[in-house]
Formats: sequence, structure tokens, C-alpha cells
Amino acid sequence: MIKCIRCCHVHAITKSGIVRGKQRYYCKDCNIYFTLPDVSAADMRQHKKHMTTIVDIAKALNISKSTVSRALHEHSDINPQTRTAVQEMARRLDYQPNLLAKSLVKSKSNTIGIIVPEFLTYFFPTIIMGAQQVAAQAGYNVIICQSQESYQTEVANANVLLANRVDGVLISMTKETRKFDHFKAFEKHGIPVVFFNRVCDEMHTSKVLVNDYEGALKATEHLIKNGYRNIAHIAGPPALLITRNRLSGYRDALEKYKLPFQKELIVHCDLSKKDAIRSAKQLLSMKNRPDAVFCVNDPVAIQLMLVAKKLKITIPSELGIVGFSNEPSGEVIDPALTTVEQPVADIGRSAADILLKAIRQAEDYVPEMKSLQTTLIVRASSGGIGRRNKR
Repeated sequence: MIKCIRCCHVHAITKSGIVRGKQRYYCKDCNIYFTLPDVSAADMRQHKKHMTTIVDIAKALNISKSTVSRALHEHSDINPQTRTAVQEMARRLDYQPNLLAKSLVKSKSNTIGIIVPEFLTYFFPTIIMGAQQVAAQAGYNVIICQSQESYQTEVANANVLLANRVDGVLISMTKETRKFDHFKAFEKHGIPVVFFNRVCDEMHTSKVLVNDYEGALKATEHLIKNGYRNIAHIAGPPALLITRNRLSGYRDALEKYKLPFQKELIVHCDLSKKDAIRSAKQLLSMKNRPDAVFCVNDPVAIQLMLVAKKLKITIPSELGIVGFSNEPSGEVIDPALTTVEQPVADIGRSAADILLKAIRQAEDYVPEMKSLQTTLIVRASSGGIGRRNKR
């Protein structure tokens, strides 16, 4: 019983002569001619061990490799029936185009890479979705790498993207990164790089940031206006630019309202849950305990809230808290977390737009810096609801 290679029906199949020593069949439903491939059980087992190539398709249909290639690329000189038969056999054998081979021929892979430090929060996945949206619309594939906050893994990720001959890379580096040779390797190979969120100051390349300084100043100023005076700051790793910018915004807000800057109220955190808890305990166990804390991000702020609750410290009357990033979890925790909202998806879209521009313009491209604005989202954790009495 013979099935059509396209519709798999049997009732509409008739014999239609011999072609190159093989029986040819005709499907009335599909209006195509086809021959059956000489595929033995051993051939099938061998097929499972390797990727299907155009050679496999050519052998299965008893036609030339060049005919298969032209049919897959829909050349106009190929008979429509042959084109259909080739495409159906390609689907049957699960043929996947060799994109790397194409990139070697064209010197272009139509692929960009993205390196991010973690997937633990919604922040980086949301940026990736924004970047993918722009890349897909431009016909680009995306290779996503996660460094897990490890410098060594980040180096390995960069090497993988180089080996895959990506056309450009979006990068947010790890908190451990101090050397940048693995990033500079992209520049040496003429591959444009756009940094976002966590950027490398040593490289003259495009960067997409939010206005961390302004966001931190607004957050601290909000706490001051709500009556808090002994305001601490849980900062990020000192090497990160976002850490330095948010710390500067915090300091300048204190200076603006003539409040003293106290070094003991600054605690640096490596952004892990464990270190966020340590930082919270350090501040809340002080003799002159702070009455408010501005945190480098929302996950750190939420751990601070949980530690405060265990210590029976009431939020916001005894402790005001503001985070940074507007994580979805901040809205459902009790009390809801005041935060600085970043246009997260726009970071990804802007970075991808700039990268594609750099790819198109090649040597004529001039690196650019883009800064996106933040918005203060006032909720209950900072006295925005049931406002505390000013001192």
C-alpha cells in the first residue's frame, strides 16, 4: 500500500511509469508525481545519528543535489511538482538548513547574541523579549546566553557567540567582570556590541541605560518629603556603574535637603538573596537604626521588608522602604513596595534597534549613548498611604 509523500493518502495513488529505474507514482489529490526513497531499516537508524543534508534528500528522490538546493531556495527554473516533492521530503526527513554554512558563504548569519547575568528576576527576561521583538521583525534570529553572574561563564558565552559568527551582540555583564578582553574580541572581528544596564566604560561602544542617578534622587527625596531623616542605602556591587549612579543620586538628595551623609548607613550587597538578608540585618541591628532605606533594587528591598517583619518593625511607620525596578512581586507584598520603575522592555527594544543600526552601517556607525527615564511608583511601604507624621 503506497502513501503519497505529501498528503499520506492511499486511495488516490496510481502508477505512472518508470523513471531512472524506479517506479513513479501520481497522487490525484495533490497533483504531484513522486518516487519512493530506498530507505532500509539500517538507513533509518543511521539517519537518526546525523542531521539530514541535501544529499539525503537528493538520494531519497533520486535527483541531483543542485536540483534539491534550487528547489529549497524556490528558484523559478524548478518544476513546481519537483519543488513540492523536495519540500515534502525535507519535512519528512526533518531537514534543517545549515545556517553556519550559509553565514560562511554570505559573511552574515542574520543572528545576534544576547548575554545576561541572570534569569532569577523578571528584569532580564523582559529585556530579552523586547530585543527579540525588534530582531524578529528585522529577520534576525537570537542566541541567548546566561552567565549566572560568573565571569568565567561569561567568557565562555562570548566564545560561543564568536564561534557562531553572530552579526552583533547585546551585553549586560556580570558583577564579577573586571577584565574585558572577551568583549573586545568582538570588536577585533568587526562585530558591533551594545551594552545595556551593566556596561563597560573601557570600550567605546554603544550603551543603553536608564537614568539611575535621577531615579535614586527621586526615591530618596520622596522619603525625605515623607518625614524620614535617618535614611540608609543598600547599594549594589561597587564595580557596577548602576551602583555608583544610584549611590550618587542618594547622596545628592541628602545634600539637597541638608541631611548628613553617614558612611555607616551605606551597605554594599552582591545582589544575592543571602547577602540582601545580611545587609538588612546589619542595618536593622544598628543602635541608631535607620528610619528608612533606599534599596538598589526590588529583590533586595523585599528581603529587607521580610527581615523587618521578623524583627516586629512596622512598615512604614517605623521603617520606610523604596526599591528600584518595579518587580511584579513588589505590588503584591504587604505593604506594597514603593519603587522606581524602569522601562524594561524599552531597554531591550532600544538596544536591539541600536545594534541593528550598527550592523547596517558597519564602519560608518558612530557609537551612541541612550538614557531612558524612570518613574517613581508610590505605594504603602514609604508612607504614601497612611502617611507617617513628620518629625
